[in-house]
Amino acid sequence: MSLTLEALTEQYFDVLKEIGNIGAGNATTALATMLNCKVDMKVPQVKMMEFKDVGSLIGGEETELAAAYLGVEGDITGSILFLVKKDIAYHLVSKVMFGMQSDDFGEMEQSAFKEISNIVTGSYLNALSMMTNMTIYPSTPDLAIDMAGAILSVPAIEFGIVGDKILLIQSQIADDIDIDGFFIMVPSVESYEKILKALGVLGS
Repeated sequence: MSLTLEALTEQYFDVLKEIGNIGAGNATTALATMLNCKVDMKVPQVKMMEFKDVGSLIGGEETELAAAYLGVEGDITGSILFLVKKDIAYHLVSKVMFGMQSDDFGEMEQSAFKEISNIVTGSYLNALSMMTNMTIYPSTPDLAIDMAGAILSVPAIEFGIVGDKILLIQSQIADDIDIDGFFIMVPSVESYEKILKALGVLGS
């Protein structure tokens, strides 16, 4: 049986929204601890959309982004893309590095952003793991600092195998500035059926 996002039931979409809420809540708590400041979170926006439209949602193809691309391993496989605007990435990295300012992503800055990405993606995967009772974990992130069009062109090829549409979770977190984070998770085709069965949406 071959499943794509286009074939998702409304019930499954509601479950994914709940995973988004739990994941964002977990990420907020973890980030507050890591950044050592009060962090508030708005209810995440969950959108089903065509991958080619992601760039315009984030601010346009020429918007500079920091992106972490991770593989999903364990009982299911797939890919994760965590995106924030470049100035937001600098802000987060500065917080982690105790106020050190930098206009470049050197080795220390990359390490800090990787840690932030691990926390955020891990929070969402933990939420999915909790609801499906499956073992799921992220691989080590690959980082890219570039314009949205360039960053999104690479995973678009892989995501296109699954279907034209992807599930995007937009979380807005506030410390002393608003932080828009965009989280895209695309399980492999084989993993869709596993997730649906684990959630009770699809019969055994």
